[in-house]
Amino acid sequence: MSEVKVHIGDPLVDLSGTTRADCAVIALNHVTREYVGHGGVVRALADASFSIVAGEWVAITGPSGSGKSTLVNLIGCLDRPTAGELKIDNVNVASMSATELDRFRADKIGFIFQQFHLIPYLSAVENVMLAQYFHSMTDEAEARAALEKVGLGDRVSHLPSELSGGEQQRVCIARALINNPPILLADEPTGNLDAANQAIVAELLQDLHRNGHTIVMVTHDPEMAGLAQRKIALSHGKVFCHPVGGPMVTLRR
Repeated sequence: MSEVKVHIGDPLVDLSGTTRADCAVIALNHVTREYVGHGGVVRALADASFSIVAGEWVAITGPSGSGKSTLVNLIGCLDRPTAGELKIDNVNVASMSATELDRFRADKIGFIFQQFHLIPYLSAVENVMLAQYFHSMTDEAEARAALEKVGLGDRVSHLPSELSGGEQQRVCIARALINNPPILLADEPTGNLDAANQAIVAELLQDLHRNGHTIVMVTHDPEMAGLAQRKIALSHGKVFCHPVGGPMVTLRR
């Protein structure tokens, strides 16, 4: 897969150096998310507008309380904006019902969590098959193949307690991939891992990206953020998009 540097003036990029919304697999247009608490209204995300094209790897960075979790919940279709338009794969998800959103999320987004969220009494292959269950079908052979793809072909029958942290994270990656979603949403994917397992997971993500997956990754780790093509930095609910190397967006085909 060759690297393509897309400069301002190219068809995927607007005059600000960011990707055009009509080319995007994820597009936010003046998205705001507010929460009402005992102290009044809290604006967790303020008037965010940016887009991500298919095949991009974007890192979302920022300090605690900056709005990263809110942004992840919105992109992951776990929450809806208070105002603005959010399109995933050219579908406006802001107005979907809860049932529609559940189905859409299962079809479009694979989640890789920091905390793994594996069912402790299910084997590795059963945890992967659980993602298939939400599509009203299961295929053990496909689930085993997904685990082999992440280097766990000999661990398919092991419970989470019998796996290392790095192996559990690789089960999560296999589970995220099993339904072949167009978007992978990784929330601190190496946050609970030692250096050796961080390297394994980073290599897996790089391989997935080389094979065309769109990756949106939240991370505090500057080394992991450095693997992405572009950074989206948050501060006090405000979004700042940073094309790689100045006014350009780097894509791969």
